[in-house]
Amino acid sequence: MKKINVLSLFDGMSCGQIALDQLGIPVNKYFAAEIDKYAIQVAKKNYPDMVHLGDVKELWVTTDLDTKDKGILDDGEIHKIDLLIGGSPCQGFSFAGKQLNFDDPRSQLFFEYVRLLKALKPKYFLLENVKMKKESEQVITDMLGVEPIDINSNLVSAQNRRRLYWTNIPLDGLPEDKGIVLADILEQGFVDRDKSHCIDANYWKGGNLKSYFCKSRRQLVFSSGLKLVGEADIKAREHLRRVYDVDGKSPTLMASTGGHTQPKILQKARGYNKGGLKAQDGKTPTISTSSWEHNNHLTLDEGVTWRKLTPTECERLQTVPDGYTCGVSNTQRYKMLGNGWTVDVIKHIFQGLKEVI
Repeated sequence: MKKINVLSLFDGMSCGQIALDQLGIPVNKYFAAEIDKYAIQVAKKNYPDMVHLGDVKELWVTTDLDTKDKGILDDGEIHKIDLLIGGSPCQGFSFAGKQLNFDDPRSQLFFEYVRLLKALKPKYFLLENVKMKKESEQVITDMLGVEPIDINSNLVSAQNRRRLYWTNIPLDGLPEDKGIVLADILEQGFVDRDKSHCIDANYWKGGNLKSYFCKSRRQLVFSSGLKLVGEADIKAREHLRRVYDVDGKSPTLMASTGGHTQPKILQKARGYNKGGLKAQDGKTPTISTSSWEHNNHLTLDEGVTWRKLTPTECERLQTVPDGYTCGVSNTQRYKMLGNGWTVDVIKHIFQGLKEVI
């Protein structure tokens, strides 16, 4: 297998290099365009031989006057690029943002990827981005000439993270489901679901119980005070049907005025209501919203001890080696992990390279 030259745009902490390394694909030169000094620090700590080129907007292609080949100049030598990879900034496309799409200056950095793809003409390429409006997706598809592949990281990890991948690398379907659940990656504590919410670059800010339960944002881990015990027999989304017990504690309880938006707790018997959990189907009695029935809903700020995922747990969600991001603050670790790729998804895509290089 010959050694390849790789150019990674918007490289972050070099998840692409981790994937190539773990697959045993030999790399001659790994060039990286990145401006985040902390991500660069982590990448160089793990891969000291990589070559950082700075801002993608200031990256230019050099032509060999003899061969007419175009490549990246390093130490007086022009290196023809075999593989171009990158994940241009996603904030303008994300459904979690304002969806300015290509009106967002960060989204326009995609055209830098296109510029270098056209100039370098690598044999293989990969572009990653978030799920987005069909109009924006079609613009990218038309410019790259390939249809995107929709892969959810939950097949190889304990994280729900749907991303689109445009590539001409031969690909053998979707990754096999490894059956990894969130409890598998915890250092301690327990969780109420099998898969984590997507970890984003703002995870370092932490979350809160209301956002977690009512909006399905920012994964939390529980130390005490809460256990999932079943599912409410109501018409609502799955996360709103979950029913909890409170570890023998008596939390402050309240009635809801409707909408089923609060977390539910296991009912206590009262009058004709027998309470408890139906053993046959794992569902609780119907949750009532009447004002006198005070044992339906859990007040979010009492009886529950919770925390954020640790940086190591986030590394595991992204299938990055434990300790890979050590050496910078936890804030910066969370940011780069949220911006990074799920390595095992990239490994699945790069498997096709082993057959053709």
